[in-house]
Amino acid sequence: MYERIKVGIIGAGANTTLKHIPLLQKIPGVEVVSVANRSVKSSSAVASQFEIKNYYDNWLKVIEDSSLDAIVIGTWPYLHKTLTIEALQSGKHVLCEARMCMNSLEAEEMLSCSKKHPKLIAQIVPAPHTLPIDKTIKRLISSGYIGDLINLRGMVTAGNDFPKKNEDFHWRNNRDLSGNNIMQMGIWYEAIMRWIGPAKSVLANAQTIMNPRLDETGNFVFTDIPDHLDLLCEMIAGGTANLQFTMVSGMAPESEMWIHGTKGVLVIKTETTQDAGAPNLKIYGAQKGQTSLSEILVPNDEQGSWRVEDEFINAIRGKEEITHTSFTDGVKYMKFTDAIFESYSNGVKINLD
Repeated sequence: MYERIKVGIIGAGANTTLKHIPLLQKIPGVEVVSVANRSVKSSSAVASQFEIKNYYDNWLKVIEDSSLDAIVIGTWPYLHKTLTIEALQSGKHVLCEARMCMNSLEAEEMLSCSKKHPKLIAQIVPAPHTLPIDKTIKRLISSGYIGDLINLRGMVTAGNDFPKKNEDFHWRNNRDLSGNNIMQMGIWYEAIMRWIGPAKSVLANAQTIMNPRLDETGNFVFTDIPDHLDLLCEMIAGGTANLQFTMVSGMAPESEMWIHGTKGVLVIKTETTQDAGAPNLKIYGAQKGQTSLSEILVPNDEQGSWRVEDEFINAIRGKEEITHTSFTDGVKYMKFTDAIFESYSNGVKINLD
């Protein structure tokens, strides 16, 4: 079954053209046969670049193609629910770009639909940045290196610039396109869930500093998507998490996470690279009795990497199960995202399911 797999692409943005299309085309027996972008011109350009036979300006033509086995969704979040449900109902496997969708209600609908089609693979593109170190962090924590969790303290910085005047109005600043998603919060929470599990409550404070912004026509527009976010979380595993996400903290250090326990501490330090989704990461640690941090090297057999497309195709062929990232995990981070919005909007602590 599925010796040959035909794939259609809906939404050919940066990650789709950098990762999904070329890596799918490298897998034996996989053919990317159609693409639909926001215009015929952009669809044609992608089709020409990757030698894709069919291109459209209407995603329905991809969904309705009965010859396709799978759909890759690379649009902005506002279309993820619609495209996912349409694709599954038409009998096609789905690989959906992160973030999962606009909010947790949409995420629940996507999960519900996937459960009605259990023979179809439904996968979300995972948070990629900690894949190289996840296995080592999980092993250290599960083996008792830090003891019981006391606190995870993290600061995530998108650059270290001071606020800019008349910054561009990116699609991520448009709630109608991005929903409740905020900066890099979602991908880091997904990684944190891999290490220590989900939160059971959150109290959030948010600021939007860079207003107004300039849209593509040169007009001033305002956004209510935060560019500075502070979170205090209670964790199901015990302990707390203090997290800060910022795009406006001048001279701030590179992103880092400190995981403090009763017996030790683990520190994840990042160094920005040309690929925003793949920073250089290093792990440091210390236990009771030690006076300084030491680097912890990741063993070769624990080094993770980007293999989203291979995992998706292998799952379709029945060769492996999806580990990064299931719709169930997506619902969890979308519930967390919604809880943050509700918390900072109303100034209250939100308990999660």
